[in-house]
Amino acid sequence: MSATIAGASWLSDPQLQKLLAVLNADGGEARIAGGAVRNTLLGEPVADVDIATSNLPDETVRRAEAAGFRTAPTGAEHGTITVIAGGKPFEVTTLRADVETDGRRAKVVFGSDWTADAERRDFTINALYASADGSVIDLVGGLTDLDSRTLRFIGDAETRIREDYLRILRFFRFFAWYGKGRPDAEGLKACARLKDGIARLSAERVWSELKRLLGAPDPSRAMLWMRQAGVLTAALPESEKWGIDAIHALVRAENDLGWKADPLLRLESIVPPDAARMKTLGDRLRLANVETDRLVQWAATAKVEPTVTEGELAKRLYRGNVDAIADHLRLDLASARGRAEQDDKALIEAGGYFRLLSFIGTWQKPDVPLRGGDLAALGVEGAALGSLLKALEGEWVDSGFVLDRDALLKRAAKMLKV
Repeated sequence: MSATIAGASWLSDPQLQKLLAVLNADGGEARIAGGAVRNTLLGEPVADVDIATSNLPDETVRRAEAAGFRTAPTGAEHGTITVIAGGKPFEVTTLRADVETDGRRAKVVFGSDWTADAERRDFTINALYASADGSVIDLVGGLTDLDSRTLRFIGDAETRIREDYLRILRFFRFFAWYGKGRPDAEGLKACARLKDGIARLSAERVWSELKRLLGAPDPSRAMLWMRQAGVLTAALPESEKWGIDAIHALVRAENDLGWKADPLLRLESIVPPDAARMKTLGDRLRLANVETDRLVQWAATAKVEPTVTEGELAKRLYRGNVDAIADHLRLDLASARGRAEQDDKALIEAGGYFRLLSFIGTWQKPDVPLRGGDLAALGVEGAALGSLLKALEGEWVDSGFVLDRDALLKRAAKMLKV
C-alpha cells in the first residue's frame, strides 16, 4: 500500500526543506516521522513536525548550526536535538533501538536501521515516515491500519506495554482520537492484563494522558472500553461506582450547543461531587493548582434548581463561585437534554438550565454602593466597621442589589442606634 503527503502545506516550508536537505547530505538520511504523517493522511491538523535521522546527535548539531540554525539538546541522551528553523522548533531524533526497559523509561542505542526504529515505537499508525518529497514509508503495516482506523500495537502488545506502561493509557487515548469500531482485541486484552503497571508511572504522565484523552472530540467510546478493561479504575479510582454515562450526553450537548470540549468539565461528569475526594485526586495526579481548585470548588458548590429565578441566581453568583455554578448548570443541562426525548419533565428542566446559563453569560458582578469611608464618617472604626459593612452588604444582596448608598447609610444609622 502506497501513499504520499506531497500536497501538505507544512511540508513545503522552505526552512523545513532546507533542514531536511542538510540532514540528508553526505550519506545522512532524514525523514518526517510519526504524528505529522499520520494526521496529514487523516486530514487532521498538524501541530508538530518531528524528524528521524541516521545522523548521531552531535552530527545533527554540527550540520544544523553550520546551516545557520539554532539548536538545543532537549533530549540528547535519548538522541533528540531541537532545531529552530525559521522560528519553528523541530525535534530531530537519531534512529535508535531499546536495549533495556523498566516499564517507565528505556535505555537506547543509536543506529541506522529504519526498521528497528519503527519497531520500537508503540502503534503502527505512529510509525509512518515520509521523505522530503512526501513519499510515505511504511515498515510495520501502519497504512492499512490507518485506512481502517485500527489502533494496533507494533508486534506483541504485552511486550510493547512492558517497555512503558504509559502505553496502556496511550492505547485508549489514540483510540479516542483516531480509532473506529471496537479496539484491537489483542491490545485490549493486554491492557487489561497489565493495568496494574499504571501504578508505576509518574502522576504527571498519567494526568497528561488522561487530559489528552478527555480532550478528544468524543472520548466516550474509549472510556467505555477503559471501564470494561479495568483501566479507568486503575488510573482514576474516583470514577469507580460512579458511572461514565453522563459523558455521552455531555459530548452531545457540546456538539449541539457549540461548547468547546472541556477536559475538566468532562472529568467532573464522571466523578462524585465530593470536595475532599477532588482535593485528593488533584494531589495524587499533581494537577495544576487552578485545575484542582476548579474541581474542589465545583464539588463544594450546591446545584441550582432549574426553576430558580434570575434574581435568585444573581444572589448565588455574587456570593459563590461563578465557574462552579456554571459547571453544574452545564452538566445538568446536558443530562436533562439526554433524557428529554423520553421525559417531558426533563425537557422542561433543560429549558430552565439553558435560561440560567444564558443569564450567567451576560451577568456582571455589581459593586457594593457603600465604602468603609462612608461608615467611618458615622464614627465607626476598627473591627466594628468591617462587621457593619459586611452586614450591610448582605442586606444589599438580599434586596436584589436595589438598595442605594443613601438607603444603606440610613440602615447603618438605625443599626448603630440599636
